[in-house]
Amino acid sequence: MISRRTALGLIGTGISTLAIGRAAAADYPARPVRWIVGYPPGGATDIIARLVGQRLSEKFGQQFVIENKPGAGNNIATEAAINAEPDGYTLLLVNPANYINTSLYANLKFNFVRDVAPVASFQRVPNVMTVGKDVQAKTVQEFIDYVKANPGKVNLASSGNGTSVHLSGEMFMAMTGCKMQHVPYRGAAPAITDMLGGQVQVIFDNMPSIIQHIRSGALRALAVTTTERSPLLPDVPTVAETVKGYEASALFGMGAPKNTPKEVIARLNGEINTILAEPDMKKRLVELGGDPLIQTPEKFGDDIKAETDKWKKVVEFAGLKVE
Repeated sequence: MISRRTALGLIGTGISTLAIGRAAAADYPARPVRWIVGYPPGGATDIIARLVGQRLSEKFGQQFVIENKPGAGNNIATEAAINAEPDGYTLLLVNPANYINTSLYANLKFNFVRDVAPVASFQRVPNVMTVGKDVQAKTVQEFIDYVKANPGKVNLASSGNGTSVHLSGEMFMAMTGCKMQHVPYRGAAPAITDMLGGQVQVIFDNMPSIIQHIRSGALRALAVTTTERSPLLPDVPTVAETVKGYEASALFGMGAPKNTPKEVIARLNGEINTILAEPDMKKRLVELGGDPLIQTPEKFGDDIKAETDKWKKVVEFAGLKVE
């Protein structure tokens, strides 16, 4: 039984917390905001953060400073953001590694779904199932037939163990019964170099890093990995048109430490959604591979959970684990 005094105290605490949250949102941001990105400058993930960050700086009149913290498969950046003061002045660029690492790494010091507060989504980017010119298959079904007729002779390239590029290929093998030899590289560039040279036969690479080679005719796109065709490659079918239920994409967004005031999150979400609707921003994001994805924090949180569950199944199927 809670006493009247205790009850009044709890109510008072709740009102006080609400008032503090509203005050924080009203003044936010009163100083520069640190936005942590778990990759080096120059890649697609970093470019997305800088595009959105520049517009947030202009709209709020305070700098959103991109802080690149690469290493440990994105975990260094994630841990730094999650352990920061939950006041809205430290943010995280959320990306596919966050969903994958939850089940890939055995000894993480955080639980991403539990410890991150979703702020806003940015876009979903397809990977592209791409083969070298020496591969005779012109369709997904022809490729499946070829791999099954030549088990173990087809090399699957990726930009590294546990990346969305790698696991998109693992998902394809799980859903089709194909057996391919995985060949991990340190990034997309060396993987594509070997694709061009014929040392590896297929890659499920991110759209921005592979599309120029597809357009030049040096490599051949068999399918995109999203459920809808991409406006950048409108004549290229989806994997799901052949392999029912297949879907793999790179979902990007912004997160904050849990317990960040809801009013601050709502303010950021509103401004970001306004920015995503701007014609120039939409054009740039489409060039990076996907339409803007305008959502509430709650819907983005649901998507984070769904992505985490999906990739967990693929990690378990492939028997992957990083200590």
